[in-house]
Amino acid sequence: VLALTAFICIETIMECSPCEGLYFFEFVSCSALVVTGALLLLFSLNLHTRIPQINWNLTDLVNTGLSTFFFFIASVVLAALNHKTGAEIAAVVFGFLAMAVYAVNTFLAVGKWRVSSRQQSSRQTSDYIRARTESREVVHRPEIQRLDA
Repeated sequence: VLALTAFICIETIMECSPCEGLYFFEFVSCSALVVTGALLLLFSLNLHTRIPQINWNLTDLVNTGLSTFFFFIASVVLAALNHKTGAEIAAVVFGFLAMAVYAVNTFLAVGKWRVSSRQQSSRQTSDYIRARTESREVVHRPEIQRLDA
């Protein structure tokens, strides 16, 4: 919601003289909105369970981490290059708010990723131990013994 609000604020600006900061902020807010919206849709509809090959916790962590970083850079650049119009100031404020929310979500995603990483590691270890144990078990088959006699 904050990324959408920041995007709407930046789109209401009619003229700018150094437009690079404005364009970068527009790109960051639109990209974050689209990618986060797509992931939200995947998670809400449980479509992520149909593609188990992707580590979704890591995907969420990367998305929120990159969005935090780029919102910080874009907001600082726009704050330094703005013309003190109401729309630019509002975009900067909502950009920093979006950055803060993405930072909190990044912190939560790190915890979730660590837990899932530990669970996957222990699951792989137990599968390995089970496979080794099963491979060492001796199976007595009478037909083999008959051939030896």
